[in-house]
Amino acid sequence: MTRAHDIITRHYEASAGGDLAGMLAPIEADTTWTEAAGFPRAGTYIGPDAVRVNVFEALARDFDGYRFDLDELVDAGDVQVGIGTYSGTFRQTGRPFTARVAHIWRLASDRVVSFEQIVDSAQVRTAMTP
Repeated sequence: MTRAHDIITRHYEASAGGDLAGMLAPIEADTTWTEAAGFPRAGTYIGPDAVRVNVFEALARDFDGYRFDLDELVDAGDVQVGIGTYSGTFRQTGRPFTARVAHIWRLASDRVVSFEQIVDSAQVRTAMTP
């Protein structure tokens, strides 16, 4: 197991425990975080404050019970791939969803350089459609 794997494992442990500070801990001031096109918070954000406001807090406002369940974390050294499922209920429609997702983490010198989300956004969009 690599040091990069340990860093990202701690992020996912914090996520499972609802610990936002722990989730943001590996995100540096210059880390780029990209939410997939078609996803409700699509775009690239830089640094932990932008990720907190534009991703985690925004999703918590828009969805009830929003969560990520990790199935597997693939250790490829400085690249880590989290594979799992998002779920939640869009507040405005009351419609639930589940969507498969992969997270690609890139690290350098034990620092998170970038995060990229690849997700079945059609499932989320369907829940958001009245």
